[in-house]
Amino acid sequence: MLQQIRSNLTAASAAAFLSLTPDAAAAQTVEERRERGAAVIRNLNNGMAQPTLEGMRREFPFLAEATEAYALGDVWSRPGIDDRTRQLAAVAAFAAIGETALMTVHAGYALNIGVPQEELKEVIYMVTVPAGFPKAIAASQALSKLFAERRDAAANPAEGSAP
Repeated sequence: MLQQIRSNLTAASAAAFLSLTPDAAAAQTVEERRERGAAVIRNLNNGMAQPTLEGMRREFPFLAEATEAYALGDVWSRPGIDDRTRQLAAVAAFAAIGETALMTVHAGYALNIGVPQEELKEVIYMVTVPAGFPKAIAASQALSKLFAERRDAAANPAEGSAP
């Protein structure tokens, strides 16, 4: 009985709090958030779908939807900083934690929106301070591979495009 009363009080408290929170009333549907996330990808990826996200959509649809709706639709599309700054921050963060695959995706987006290779290199140099040389070296190797793929794609445009 006491447990049921606590449960009812918790639910009532949550409902009261949500009714006082302006964002709760203006919450968007998952579909609207997903569309906003899809627009972020189109903007960063030269109008194309993102292969990693599309692969997740087939095998792990919940994870793809959460990534598109929350990470991209809610967080990535927030006002406050521009796409260039977001990409540089993402490259630095992923490099610092050793996630070179995701770092490469975001470095590709940075290149797509006009960030020069030299600036991406400077970001990796900065990673040596908080994350250490091993993480920065791994990131530099991943960036070198991305730069080479981009050079090859530019030299042979019929063979495909870079991420």
